[in-house]
Amino acid sequence: MASSTLSSPFLRLDFPSTRKPSKRSSSFVPLIRSSVSEKPLPSVSVTSPKPTKLPIRKIPGDCGFPVIGPFKDRQDYFYNQGRDEYFKSRIQKYQSTVFRTNMPPGPFIATNPNVVVLLDGKSFPVLFDVSKVEKKDVFTGTFMPSTELTGGYRVLSYLDPSEPKHDQLKKLMFFLLKSRRGHVIPEFHDSFTELFVALENNLAAKGKASFGDANDQAAFNFLARSLYGSNPADTRLGLDGPKIVQKWVLFQLGPILRLGFPKLIEESTIRTFRLPFFLIKKDYQRLYDFFYESSGFVLDEAEKLGVSRDEACHNLLFATCFNSFGGMKIFFPNVMKWIGRAGVKLHARLAREIRTAVRSAGGEVTMAAMEQMPLMKSVVYEAFRIEPPVPLQFGRAKSDMVIESHEHAFEVKEGELLFGYQPFATKDPKIFERAEEFVGDRFVGEEGEKLLKHVLWSNGPETESPSVGNKQCAGKDFVMLVSRLLIVELFLRYDSFEIQVGSSPLGCSVTITSLKRASF
Repeated sequence: MASSTLSSPFLRLDFPSTRKPSKRSSSFVPLIRSSVSEKPLPSVSVTSPKPTKLPIRKIPGDCGFPVIGPFKDRQDYFYNQGRDEYFKSRIQKYQSTVFRTNMPPGPFIATNPNVVVLLDGKSFPVLFDVSKVEKKDVFTGTFMPSTELTGGYRVLSYLDPSEPKHDQLKKLMFFLLKSRRGHVIPEFHDSFTELFVALENNLAAKGKASFGDANDQAAFNFLARSLYGSNPADTRLGLDGPKIVQKWVLFQLGPILRLGFPKLIEESTIRTFRLPFFLIKKDYQRLYDFFYESSGFVLDEAEKLGVSRDEACHNLLFATCFNSFGGMKIFFPNVMKWIGRAGVKLHARLAREIRTAVRSAGGEVTMAAMEQMPLMKSVVYEAFRIEPPVPLQFGRAKSDMVIESHEHAFEVKEGELLFGYQPFATKDPKIFERAEEFVGDRFVGEEGEKLLKHVLWSNGPETESPSVGNKQCAGKDFVMLVSRLLIVELFLRYDSFEIQVGSSPLGCSVTITSLKRASF
């Protein structure tokens, strides 16, 4: 399918709001309204580079014997080395950022775990070029979860743009975002004010507070309220949404997650067979019922686009719970981790910039005001660069092609599965100085903005927009907006904060140990 000119409408539209702002307990009380879109970034093509005169090198690496090779690689990936060291050791072994290996889960869930790995910022973008790679059924990599978990449908994330249903469903997602654009900023403020109050209460009672637990509930409430106008607590779903979603995601991603259980238990269960759907069927039905009852206006539009209400509802559930909620569940703790570790100097700069911009906008949190916060925007970009929330990317070669790293060119055959580990591409030292460091102001100024084409978290570069003709996240601008809102709300309310960081199967675990209320 030819690339469509339809781009994401989200940040290119006004965000009027009729809701009155909630009262803040801090000395600074901004109103909440969004108005003007952010200025567009220059468009940069994701088409892979034309072949140059780099020397052709045979792709190094060996996938080993069937079953034995994939099993051994799986042990290294999860237990013996860990994911990052698994890739680093092979880069050193082969002296190449492009090589062959196996990706989990391997036997007996994935029939063919062989991949060509791309681990640098030059080769990685070919995974976005849908003229060269097919994205059909590769969302989770070398295996695909049962469609029983999505109502019997292959949902949007598993469709290639060449498939007619991809066009219809992505247009439906754009419709949802456009229809509810005026509710995002006020609902975010209300939902995350509830989060901050919960954190403060837990800090007062226990001396510490889990950010993750409060964030999960706030994120789910925000998504339901802003996108569907429904408050989960007032429905039969109640406050169970986040826990059900986490369980449902485990049934899909369990084979490629390290859950922290003893090796024997993980290997004999989630690595060997798929968890049966009947164990979660009733819970999934509760989610489905909530979305079906809340999304009538979207389901009406789906029928106009030629999609049944049932299929549309399963797609809305997936996009909201797996993509959006999953992204906020992983990325928001990561943002808190990196900013928390950066220390009080960065906190002071952010607080000063954010409060000055909001005051200049008449005390209102608006899109225009956020455009006057270059450091805040850079901090969000940097968090996406250093730890993208979706680290694994796959695509199947549509034809024989040549892929280039910085040093060599490699011949790839039609049908081969290409895999990229995104954190290595976005921390490529040949592209970014101090690539392994969190540099809050990295993307400030003209030179900093030139680097945005190498920020790749959204299944495409930051300088591109989602369309029906590509696989870039339909909610890219929505996710960027809410990530910025998190920082804005945080530093309108607090001067600084302190944290403890632990591990988690998804992202990291953040515990708040101190919150210093706004003093200016």
